Amino acid sequence: MKRALISVSDKTGVVEFARELVSLGWELLSTSGTMRMLKEAGLPVTSVSDVTGFPEICDGRVKTLHPKIHGALLARRDIPDHMRQLEENGIGTIDIVCVNLYPFRETIAKPDVTMEDAIEHIDIGGPSMVRSAAKNWESVTIVVNPEDYATVISELKANGQTSLETRLQLSAKAYTHTAEYDMAISTWMRAQAGLPEKLFLEYDICQPLRYGENPHQDAKFFKTPTEVPYSLATAEQLNGKELSYNNIQDANAALNIVREFKDKPFAVGLKHMNPCGAGVGETIAEAWTKAYEGDKTSIFGGIVAFNREVDLKTAEMLKPIFLEIVMAPSFAPDALELLCSKKNLRVLKVKMDGDVTKQMACVSVNGGLLVQNQDLSICPLSLDQCVTKAKPTEEQMKDLEFTWKMVKHVKSNAIVVGCGGMLLGVGAGQMNRVGSAEIALKQASAASLDEVASAGKDSERSDAGSLRGTPLNPPRGCRGVEEGIGDAGAKALALVLASDAFFPFDDCVTLAAEYGVKAIVQPGGSIRDEDSIKKCDELGIAMLFTGERHFKH
Repeated sequence: MKRALISVSDKTGVVEFARELVSLGWELLSTSGTMRMLKEAGLPVTSVSDVTGFPEICDGRVKTLHPKIHGALLARRDIPDHMRQLEENGIGTIDIVCVNLYPFRETIAKPDVTMEDAIEHIDIGGPSMVRSAAKNWESVTIVVNPEDYATVISELKANGQTSLETRLQLSAKAYTHTAEYDMAISTWMRAQAGLPEKLFLEYDICQPLRYGENPHQDAKFFKTPTEVPYSLATAEQLNGKELSYNNIQDANAALNIVREFKDKPFAVGLKHMNPCGAGVGETIAEAWTKAYEGDKTSIFGGIVAFNREVDLKTAEMLKPIFLEIVMAPSFAPDALELLCSKKNLRVLKVKMDGDVTKQMACVSVNGGLLVQNQDLSICPLSLDQCVTKAKPTEEQMKDLEFTWKMVKHVKSNAIVVGCGGMLLGVGAGQMNRVGSAEIALKQASAASLDEVASAGKDSERSDAGSLRGTPLNPPRGCRGVEEGIGDAGAKALALVLASDAFFPFDDCVTLAAEYGVKAIVQPGGSIRDEDSIKKCDELGIAMLFTGERHFKH
């Protein structure tokens, strides 16, 4: 009679697996807790101690470390001398090993874990049996994952044994299982001992990609073993072509921006890792209108992400635009049907709730790896941070908060300009800060009042509607009352500007004033901060210092 040794911590499906083995004529061997469960299920099972002739000792630390177990696993069936030695020592073969290990990771994840508790959850006999069985895969079937029970039973029923191919695959999985286990133990123990850190990275293949950034580059997409929010690795693709390397990079950047906005409906359009439009609104349709009106040109072929369910009204506005990807936590059925009518449009449902604080950001460099925590910080803004004589209005504070969240996701040097919960200008990745400011401000000035009014028609800024067709904040213009626009219109046109790092000179302030900027938020910290403050005071601009930098390289 063939024998199977079953000793598992994860007991999912193990009784059903054991019952199938018994029905096929296999003898079951087991230890302590697993044996008790199998007996309670009415299955015949033999204690490992009865096989070895030796009791479990040292509180169960020693139970399977015995020649009658490991000889039964390691003996090669094709070497007569091995089989003779088994017979001389009264050792029968074991042909299936079903083992998974003590829950070490779950134990050390507890906030109050003690060294003693962690040590007692380091498995010794389990990994030894797994490795012995895996080494002798040509003769022994090793099963460490309940997901493989069905395959093993199916092959046993069909052929009386598992195939050589299956045993090799199961062996590889077993070594992965023990490697991951040892990595977790090593990382934790080194930390307790104060030894220099070693970084073990654990990722599973998500999908091979057609190519990388360019067609001549090979690429694959890997995912973390545990599910995290705002992740493309676990997103549900509802329509469209397979994601490309560049799609994944851009979409991930868009999701990181969406992560900043929870309180109100938000939409962002993104190209080449930088936002090209974004908006908050009372509805998701209003948010999208603001995002689109901010830069109708750049969104062509871009990626769009929402923090709320996409409804039919929003889908109807999205459909005529050429987009690569639309992402949201959910889609109304009629909205999804409409978007899916565009066969190449990638529509992704992305989980957007859960803890994001434990994720690392890794960047490969030649011969090494840079690792940091993700930039999840965002300094709340308040009037206490104002360093100028002029103070921002309530509406300007809202826009400062909006642009401050946006600028941290723009490539440094980064400047963004906004108004009315709407992104109007983006200056990204320039070699000097005033260059980024000039790009952002020129882009903002190219917008029209008609666009701002139509984008915000559901908001409180309806006064801007009387100004349709007038250039928005032209260079050296937009002084509101002086231009005959009126107080309400001037208020509606008050641009704000955010910078990811400090101003080294006052040139950005001077330039911002020429385009009608009324409030600025920046980290501060330059040895020439006073120059910028003085210039703001001369020009009547409010400025906040956050003390928090957001470089994005």
